[in-house]
Amino acid sequence: MTQRTQRNTAALAALVAAMALAGCASQGPAHTPLAQITAADTGLTGTSPINASDATALSAPQWWTGLGDTQLNQLITQALTGSPSLAASNARFEKAAALATASSTASDIRGTLSADATRQRYTANGMIPAPIAGNIYNSSNVQAGLSWAPDFFGKHSAELQSALGQARAAKADSAAAATQLAAQVARSYVALARLIAQREVAERTLGQRQSLLSLSEQRTKAGLDSQVELTQAQAGMPEARTQIEMLNEQITLTRRTIAVLCAQAPDAQNALSPQLAALRLQNVPQTLGADLLGRRPDVVAARWRVEAATQGIDAAKADFYPDVNLTAFVGLNALGLDNLFQGSSRQLGITPALRLPIFDGKRLRAQLRGKQADLDTAIAQYNGAVLDAVKQAGDSIASVQSLQRQQSLQTESLSKAERAYDFAVQRYRAGLGNQITVLNTETQLITQRRLAVDLRARELDTRVALAAALGGGWSNDTQAVQVSGH
Repeated sequence: MTQRTQRNTAALAALVAAMALAGCASQGPAHTPLAQITAADTGLTGTSPINASDATALSAPQWWTGLGDTQLNQLITQALTGSPSLAASNARFEKAAALATASSTASDIRGTLSADATRQRYTANGMIPAPIAGNIYNSSNVQAGLSWAPDFFGKHSAELQSALGQARAAKADSAAAATQLAAQVARSYVALARLIAQREVAERTLGQRQSLLSLSEQRTKAGLDSQVELTQAQAGMPEARTQIEMLNEQITLTRRTIAVLCAQAPDAQNALSPQLAALRLQNVPQTLGADLLGRRPDVVAARWRVEAATQGIDAAKADFYPDVNLTAFVGLNALGLDNLFQGSSRQLGITPALRLPIFDGKRLRAQLRGKQADLDTAIAQYNGAVLDAVKQAGDSIASVQSLQRQQSLQTESLSKAERAYDFAVQRYRAGLGNQITVLNTETQLITQRRLAVDLRARELDTRVALAAALGGGWSNDTQAVQVSGH
């Protein structure tokens, strides 16, 4: 190497170093991101002091099997298999994973191979001299090339980690959609069981009123009652039938809802008749721990988006540093096809390229501020997701505990209402009481029967809601999101 070449090389290296340092110093003021919420901020303990059976029931991958209904199990399996909305969510994950795979190739060595042939008349008045000018010739080219963009400053690595974070968030979103779909089917199933149980109460009420009407007709014929009592007994019949018809309408609509959730025709579940008493109640924790809420896929998705946004900032900072690219090519090029494969037609070259963001600082700083704002947005959304999760799970636990106390009190009230109604009917049959007393005690009995059905349904519904609030048994397996070829 000549002294002149050495001097030029040294000068170029010094210039590159100076310009790189100038670029590093122009990122703008430091940014302090928002603080992420902690378990202490939400009032949660690190772990939940619950027994093993409670934890297993709540965090099992197929938590709905704890309700003990094989028909419900089949419906949820069908919903998870055929739901269009869940399929769309899974497709979004596949897209995010594909983008992550594309990002992983940024630092790979890329090769190209091209070949072309052209038949052309060259202008007689251009830059090409005679004898080519004004004549028609064939030209051909065969060339192979390599290019490489080394990741000296970690930009490609940060972009890959950001893309992986987005893919993992999309995977968690898909799991959250599956959890919500399963919970929707289960809650609709419980609602249908409640309506059917309420219809049984209404039909039983109709039978009681039919018996009371028959008794009133007999007493009126015997002169023991007047037309007033008979009319009162008759008036109760249309009301009871109206109640049954209203329940039939709600049952039909709920069956159609379940069918659509299961990706079926709306009328596919017209015969579905779950029994409320056959559904089992699952144990619930007495207190809520951060370890349980950590299983929620929507919270995990929000956390991965924070990670992706953090990596996005690192990638934006790397734009302030020099960008180096190396390309090389080798091939054959000739005028005339018969000359293409001659040794003298060979060509080769290497092209190192260096990009320095000297006069691009304003745009790069704006781009960096945008990424910093993205991070703050992701952290705020994560904090909101955690607070919502704590509230939903805490509300469900509080409701379950209250419903257990209500159930105990209501069972006693129902027992007393049934005894009071039996006594009133017996006295009326014996001529010791009046019909007003019978109707009043019947109204109390109907109210207690409906309340018993509602409390049972609410207990089941809140347990389903709690299972969904705790993540529905999802496991955050980050290894499931991988980049092809890596």
